[in-house]
Amino acid sequence: MSIASDTRSPKLDRSPSASARLRRTKIASYAILLLFAAFYITPLLMLINTSLRPLSEFLREPAGLAANPTLDNFATAWNLQLSNQGCSVGVFGLGPWSIPCFAKFLLNSTLYAASATAIFVFSSLFVAFPIARGYFKGSNALLSLYVVALFLPPALIPQFQLILNLGLYNTRPGFILLFLINPIGMIILVNYMKSIPVSLDEAAAVDGASYTKFVTRIIFPLIRPAVATVTVLHAIGIWNELIVPTIYLTDPDLYPITRGLIVFEGTYGGRDWPALASAVLMLVIPILILFMFMQRYIVSGLTSGSVKG
Repeated sequence: MSIASDTRSPKLDRSPSASARLRRTKIASYAILLLFAAFYITPLLMLINTSLRPLSEFLREPAGLAANPTLDNFATAWNLQLSNQGCSVGVFGLGPWSIPCFAKFLLNSTLYAASATAIFVFSSLFVAFPIARGYFKGSNALLSLYVVALFLPPALIPQFQLILNLGLYNTRPGFILLFLINPIGMIILVNYMKSIPVSLDEAAAVDGASYTKFVTRIIFPLIRPAVATVTVLHAIGIWNELIVPTIYLTDPDLYPITRGLIVFEGTYGGRDWPALASAVLMLVIPILILFMFMQRYIVSGLTSGSVKG
């Protein structure tokens, strides 16, 4: 005697009322998504609209649409001057060459973001790996401290005293030094490294690979998505930082673009808001390019370059 089990799947309710409920649910879901999209996109559209309007048109109707679009505001923003004095730049003792102050601020921000991000990511690879593997006592406690650091306020006063006593106040190295640690970046790298098989460590040890070679040649290709994510997050954080440069930088030649926008607002604020909107849009372009470049690494597979077996 055979016993037949009932493996029939439950029937779906295809009645008109069920279809109507499903349709209403989809409509409500899309309506909520469109509402959130409008909430985030509307300020950006207003910023673009303001940047394309002549000053006279903006003063007549600040909330109106651009009737006579123009790109002159971007030229005004690019040619920003400080106290009727231009800005200059020199490289390796060459120069100085006169450049617009807006371009000088962009170069400063690029230098700070690129330098601090490169140093942080490179050093974090060698710090995160032993923590992820637990190769020393207290690795879990150290990782917990990074998690706790996410919820602590910035130690502005001790940092300020340290930078001041080191003689690094109002200097490029001192400003970069403030961004060489990022708890969330370390946590992301550690968690990605935990997913890598320990057998790779053993195989590298058998082959006689050094620690530096193992991290750079084997671990790094496997965690490129994590590295790309940390790079983008860290660079965006430095690029958008305003409080730190306001406290630690007083020389206009050292200003990043965010600090420079305060000078810009003081020069044109209340008189040329379209030019200020154009400056804000140009501020976004470098970070947007960075994200577009890193996007293919972020969506790539975690197991790229790993061994099977």
